[in-house]
Amino acid sequence: MNFMPNSPTARDIKYHIHPHTNFRQHEQTGSLVLTKGEGVYVYDHEGNKYLEAMAGLWCASLGFSEKRLAEAAYKQMLELPYYHTFSYKSHTPIIDLAERLVELAPQTVSKVIFQTSGSEANDTAVKLVHYYNNSIGRPEKKKIISRLRAYHGTTRTAASLTGLPNMHKFFDLPLPGILHTSTPHHYRNAAEGESEEDFATRLAADLEKMIVEQGPETVAAFIAEPVMGAGGVIVPPRTYFQKMQAVLKKYDVLMIADEVICGFGRTGNMWGCETFGIQPDILVCAKALSASYLPISAVLVSDAVYQGIAEGTADGGPPFGHGYTYGGHPVSAAVAVETLKIYDEIDMIGHVKSISPLMQNGLGQFRDHPLVGEVRGVGMVAAIEVVEDKASKKAFAPARKIGPYIDNLARQNGMIVRAMGDSIGFTPPLIMKPAEINEMVEKIGKTLDQTWAAIQKGEI
Repeated sequence: MNFMPNSPTARDIKYHIHPHTNFRQHEQTGSLVLTKGEGVYVYDHEGNKYLEAMAGLWCASLGFSEKRLAEAAYKQMLELPYYHTFSYKSHTPIIDLAERLVELAPQTVSKVIFQTSGSEANDTAVKLVHYYNNSIGRPEKKKIISRLRAYHGTTRTAASLTGLPNMHKFFDLPLPGILHTSTPHHYRNAAEGESEEDFATRLAADLEKMIVEQGPETVAAFIAEPVMGAGGVIVPPRTYFQKMQAVLKKYDVLMIADEVICGFGRTGNMWGCETFGIQPDILVCAKALSASYLPISAVLVSDAVYQGIAEGTADGGPPFGHGYTYGGHPVSAAVAVETLKIYDEIDMIGHVKSISPLMQNGLGQFRDHPLVGEVRGVGMVAAIEVVEDKASKKAFAPARKIGPYIDNLARQNGMIVRAMGDSIGFTPPLIMKPAEINEMVEKIGKTLDQTWAAIQKGEI
């Protein structure tokens, strides 16, 4: 495809390396260049309008034009545009944010350290676990168990926690000491006739077997998203986390809840932990913390974990050797504080509870579509998985790239979704109105019908 030499697309191809992108394909097709956001819509450089059904990267909870957040950033830029929190320094925005986060968080956590991204936060969580066990005299207890199809970020440690093959290929990952247990996807992984509860029992047994085989004295923590995001929006089977946590408690293994996607209302409660009965020792959040208007993330820890880490710095010991220049940036913190105020003022949780049935029922109607194998979701996060054969659940051959075809076709129809293999994801801004939900459902319905017609004609 030829582009005008000085067009944004041509310049993007010439100079810019994109994350999670096939570079050779990018050289041929270019990228979607966005220039404006308004409510739940975004616009490209040619003026085309798109319903943003993924809220960017699962994250723009308040949409793309909340002026109060811009004003909060501007005000803080004028007062104190930057400071750090190293070596006994602090500033009021980060203190205000830490206090409010602990008030909102599950009662099992009590203190918070700030980073700039979900990847950094999950990387930090692992460092904290290692430091904690070294500090309390358990230097062998370091292994972290994640799950196949999990997504926890792209730093070397976070990418190792991630259970997706493309995140490891050519990167020499995963790192030693990081393991992956079974994916809790009942539709794909349950035995014939196995109930959700029985499936959860089997997954807990898989976890226990792994801990015993590795040696409980070497296993430090289990990390899990309440709802798996980039792995395909996998909602856990009933009783899953209760049974998994019983195993963790039995072997003194910490529970890390990765709330980067699920936190701040996405599942219908403030935290996915509330929705699924998780009691975290460490909770990681980002994305909707600032509605993603500025980068910020947080790691909340239990008092027991904090006290263990603090002992490592006691009696004149060395200071805690971790931190980032922009961790707890005052402008990002001020925007996050304002974001949390807005959530309270508009009763975001109540809104999600009222609007999410419209979304789940609207997408759920496609279970009868000849192309659809499963529709799954909770709150304001969902996925439609397309299959070649409904009865056998046979997947399309990856080379056919049906998911990417749907992704591209949806864009032509004026909506941005995300294809994760042949699972099409939806995490729209939490401020969606009924008419916008209906528009989203209508557009994906049209896209599925067009895709089915193309398959029937042998065009794809």
